[in-house]
Amino acid sequence: MHEFDKSSKWLIQHHGDSILRMAGIVGIETWRPLQAEVVQPRQLPDGLIEALLHGQSEPSLFVLELATYPESRIAEQVLRDMTLVYLDRRVVPDLITLVLHPRGNLQVTGSLEMMSPGGMTHWSVRWKVVQLWSIPAETLLDAHDVGLIPWVPLTHFDGPPEPIFQQCRARIDEEASPEEHENLLAVTQVLAGLRYNEAGLFQLLGGRNAMIESPVLQELKAEWTREANRRSIVDFLVARFGPQAEEIAIQLETIADDARLKELLKFAAVCSDLPSFRKELVA
Repeated sequence: MHEFDKSSKWLIQHHGDSILRMAGIVGIETWRPLQAEVVQPRQLPDGLIEALLHGQSEPSLFVLELATYPESRIAEQVLRDMTLVYLDRRVVPDLITLVLHPRGNLQVTGSLEMMSPGGMTHWSVRWKVVQLWSIPAETLLDAHDVGLIPWVPLTHFDGPPEPIFQQCRARIDEEASPEEHENLLAVTQVLAGLRYNEAGLFQLLGGRNAMIESPVLQELKAEWTREANRRSIVDFLVARFGPQAEEIAIQLETIADDARLKELLKFAAVCSDLPSFRKELVA
């Protein structure tokens, strides 16, 4: 689900305030994403936003966890996110889970109860859950917030989807800044792909041309290629030297240079042993 996950995270970074408003947070005066400032990057929340609300003297922290579908593991993710932020900031954040599309009968309850094996410690967590398909499309369209438009195809509306897609296109054309126009069209198509697969619908949002011209999707494709190369390196090493090579994956995550990853991929296929690859990795 990389396309949906990464498109959603782009929206958090660029239009996180819009998502907070969709979750019922009002009076936002200033905001900024803080994800890069949280420790333990392998376990980061999908989004961490600092927002100063009207009447507050200090900003609030909001953790956003995005779920493509309702899943039982969401509760564990929320608990992990809250714990990480608390350990880093010594503040309990407001937690919001955004579920994009229904699947089966599974529901995200927004609550978790845990007890220690000895029964002496009880941990109770409750948080806000926003299910896109339960929000009327008109609610987002009437908000006059272009950052909400990419979510509209996943909301509730009666009748065929074509008029909704046309409204989304018109709003992005009219309200998006020039530097975000193509990105918003492309991200809207990506998210709409969770619900629809008709080529004609996506053409209303610019079709393939919008996807090609979107800088954010070009960067996402480059990152997917890097991720594939990292995974191939680990797979080579595991096949040759055993499961202990899996630990190399952590070190590879810090390498973003495509040429360097290609060199390491070639070396993984010919190195004599795992220590020699580790030596090359830090060279």
